[in-house]
Amino acid sequence: MIVGVPSEIKVHEYRVALLPVGAEELKRRGHDVIVQKGAGAGYGITDEEYEAVGVTIVPTRDEVFSRAEMVVKVKEPLREEWSHIRDGQVVFTYFHLAADRELTEGIQETGCIAIAYETITDSNGRLPLLTPMSEIAGKMSIQEGAKYLERPMSGRGILLGGVPGVAPAEVVILGGGIVGTNAAKVAAGLGARVTIMDVNIDRLRYLDDVMAANVTTVYSDRHAIRKYLRSADLVVGAVLIPGALCPQLITRDDLKIMKQFAVIVDVGVDQGGCCETIRPTTHDDPTFLVDDVVHYGVANMPGAVGRTSTFALTNATLPYVLELADKGYVAAAAANPGLADGINIECRKITNRPVADCFDMTFEPATMCG
Repeated sequence: MIVGVPSEIKVHEYRVALLPVGAEELKRRGHDVIVQKGAGAGYGITDEEYEAVGVTIVPTRDEVFSRAEMVVKVKEPLREEWSHIRDGQVVFTYFHLAADRELTEGIQETGCIAIAYETITDSNGRLPLLTPMSEIAGKMSIQEGAKYLERPMSGRGILLGGVPGVAPAEVVILGGGIVGTNAAKVAAGLGARVTIMDVNIDRLRYLDDVMAANVTTVYSDRHAIRKYLRSADLVVGAVLIPGALCPQLITRDDLKIMKQFAVIVDVGVDQGGCCETIRPTTHDDPTFLVDDVVHYGVANMPGAVGRTSTFALTNATLPYVLELADKGYVAAAAANPGLADGINIECRKITNRPVADCFDMTFEPATMCG
């Protein structure tokens, strides 16, 4: 198989989808690898490092897409990339289709096989390709939230951990999964008062056992959310329903009861977010104010720490890349139901039920048409 790796073009996206070590393993198995010139520059990988393991460097993304049978990326193809994708081509990346009807329809029109990192499951029903980025985004949510609580950044002018004689910040985390757990660890380590809210009692019991003394667990319902929003300095949206839009837990009216210049970091913004007033932003312009509440909605947070994120991502994705290359997507998906769960669009059919439901489209199970 010919595996292609284009440069990422999303604003301040520094990750690359395949390291030289992964390319070398593909070559060892008899596959060809083509990489766009400069694709690894944001991570610090030179073209020469790829060439040293037998990769062919090509000058344009058009050449990558036109030659590759499978394109491996990090982020969803942007509009300017859609015309390069061809019928029957496998595109393996994060898609987050449920948050973007235009993207869904655009990818559907290409006729490609869209396999989404974020809906692949393992034997325990977990999301192995989403987990490493969720860990990073959870930790970054506190790092970024602490920065935007500073007054020059439009925040309340609060130090997250406080100092002797001055109370620390109140951090409320909506969701006790991977993102929320990692956010809580960092916030608690900095000395904040942390509240994690979730609807899973067993998860709350576990978190209550393992978290530091300055972390409180609370069952999430409408009244509890409004109660804790009133006292929050920083709110982290850490809610996930695989493949589907996030439930909206914070409404526009809720902003009126929040502290002036409190901060909301909605990590689930690429799945629509759990805050009604959130919208995707970029690392160039990450925040905006609504009713004097700071909203942070960067949709590719881990891209800012490209070195850490690339290692974490490719450690998880490479086994699937090898499986797809060795067997082809039809045989690979037939042998691995968890990989089959990643097929979101196949030959113009929506094959992920939450995506289809989100846009009132027809759902059709994958039939391995390739």
